[in-house]
Amino acid sequence: MPLWQELPLLLIVAFCLAVLIRTFLLQAFFIPSGSMEDTLLVGDRVLVNKIVYDVRDPERGEVVVFRGPPNWTPEFQDEPQVGFMAKLGRTVGDLVGVSRPGEKDFIKRVIGVPGDKVKCCDEQGRVQVNGKSMDEPYVLENSDPDLPPNPRECRSRQFDEITVAPGNLFVMGDHRLVSQDSRCQGQVPIDNVIGRAFVIVWPYDRWAGLGVPSNFDDVPRAAALGPPAESPARLPDQGGFAVVLPLLLPLALFNRGSLAFSARSRRPYSGRRRRLRP
Repeated sequence: MPLWQELPLLLIVAFCLAVLIRTFLLQAFFIPSGSMEDTLLVGDRVLVNKIVYDVRDPERGEVVVFRGPPNWTPEFQDEPQVGFMAKLGRTVGDLVGVSRPGEKDFIKRVIGVPGDKVKCCDEQGRVQVNGKSMDEPYVLENSDPDLPPNPRECRSRQFDEITVAPGNLFVMGDHRLVSQDSRCQGQVPIDNVIGRAFVIVWPYDRWAGLGVPSNFDDVPRAAALGPPAESPARLPDQGGFAVVLPLLLPLALFNRGSLAFSARSRRPYSGRRRRLRP
């Protein structure tokens, strides 16, 4: 095909692939607030694996993106859209996963899963999960340990023991001083979780994976759930790389094959004919 015919076709195919990947596999999210600093800074973009929780539930220590329940207060105010072009750009950006998130999109770290008992604080001001005190190296600016709990604001570090209900999560931001999270806004239904944030992709100098910190390794299982069931050995935590890598290989092979086909199809005709021998 001539280039002027091939280019629009390739653009349409690329757009359709981007929409499918964004809808079912991966989505890029823009970080609009400082509730996860210094793990995530304002302006960072993260990739979110949207299928990992179709095969398992979220685990402690994972960074998740979710739709806030109706009672959750937005952490930032979305800029009003002015004009048709602004609305069109927002719609197209949302389809391919490069737009700003909605006011009710949140990103937090999972602290407690169903059945866990979470409270704060121990004698050293640490969060406790199922009786284990948590050393949290990712928390660089904690909330005030002396303020009394306030159900409307998460300014205090203290909160009474909470048992995470079935089908829910207890989540907190890494920047505890400013994060509005489960301490004051309540638990998050697992059904509201969009996916797991597994890597920072922008800016390029902050490229890093978002793995599970080692401080969650020794948290005991919730007593209400009984002893852990036997399960087959699980592969090392790969976040969403197990989703990304299989996508890159077919694209690379398709691109290579297309180039080779184009080179053969555009080879100039030599004018020679092959003579058949009797």
